Amino acid sequence: MKILFITDNFPPEVNAPASRTYEHCKEWVKEGIDVTVLTCFPNFPLGKVYEGYKNKLYQKETIDGIKVIRLWSYITQNKGFLKRSLDFLSFGISSFFAGLFLKYDVIIATSPQFFTTWSAYGLSKIKRKPWVFELRDLWPESIKAVGASKNEKLLKFLEKIELGLYKDANLIISVTDSFKQNLINRGVNAKKIKIIYNGANLELFKPKPKNEKLLKKLNLEDKFIIGYIGTHGMAHGLDFILKSAKKIKNEKIHFLFIGNGAEKENLLKLSEQLNLNDVTFLSSVPKKEVPDYLSIIDVSLVNLKKSDLFKTVIPSKIFESCAMEKPILLGVEGESKEIITKYNAGVCYEPENEEEFLKCINKLQDKALYTQLQKGCKNLAIDFDRKKLAKKMLNYIKEIR
Repeated sequence: MKILFITDNFPPEVNAPASRTYEHCKEWVKEGIDVTVLTCFPNFPLGKVYEGYKNKLYQKETIDGIKVIRLWSYITQNKGFLKRSLDFLSFGISSFFAGLFLKYDVIIATSPQFFTTWSAYGLSKIKRKPWVFELRDLWPESIKAVGASKNEKLLKFLEKIELGLYKDANLIISVTDSFKQNLINRGVNAKKIKIIYNGANLELFKPKPKNEKLLKKLNLEDKFIIGYIGTHGMAHGLDFILKSAKKIKNEKIHFLFIGNGAEKENLLKLSEQLNLNDVTFLSSVPKKEVPDYLSIIDVSLVNLKKSDLFKTVIPSKIFESCAMEKPILLGVEGESKEIITKYNAGVCYEPENEEEFLKCINKLQDKALYTQLQKGCKNLAIDFDRKKLAKKMLNYIKEIR
């Protein structure tokens, strides 16, 4: 069986879609599947091509048995609606033309970079092959939620195309129950929508002692570290965290932010304006180093802006943190809160509610509660093992051949 997977992001990029795609494809290769990935040259989120790569027309490489074809695209920083749309559209076009010259049995395209699915749709018609829409975000609805565009006519036009793609796809793989229900409510056939949650690579992410050298390097020994590892984007509401941190009197509590994104520069400026001494910002680190940084934190922060749309998402950082038995400090409502509450894997506050946020931080100082939450994290991680999820997704794909 030959699978063509179209995705904007792939390692060495370390964001959620890159990790999910890589870990699924790696497991499929072990099952004897011939997997080819069409992707960009790594540049997320700064819009700068990674060292060792050059944004050229075409480049082939093999990563853990996965055939990776990198294609030219218009590259820009992860900010600004128009430029990012051009970035995504250019890859949609280049992946379509590259796909015309490849052999495969099934095509998979992953959102939220919407134009990958346009490419898959076009290829499926010309090559007469089934295609799978992997639904990781409700785009363009998410654009409204963060206020990236207020052009109602354009958004309605894109939503019509989005709905048409859902209805045309042979299979839809949704990462949440809420996304599935959203599509059903809009007239999409429920029978072709399957759910494969995000998860964690339990071989890479597992409990380990704190990296003392790293703690010393960062001068964070004897601190209670609340860590955020991921994209610093418009949706993540990290300005709320910084403003709330100003109210914390406990000098042992320290916030560690690791990553880059559209709001990183603004967050650095805000931290300086607030004269915060209990906050450290670091740039993104390679995926293989993330466990070392997770090892030194005490609590994993997961925060999004207050929006009904974000009640439908489950941030993937939840699973990796739980795999390392790091309790979650969650500022997300909906499905994410349901999972954390079900497994007793963290404490939850209403997004952008400063009083609740500060109360949750105080709760986490209770050692007995903290130990209980660690046990909950362990149970959650076992149920969301990426290997099991990859195999389940492959079985769904085989059914549409």
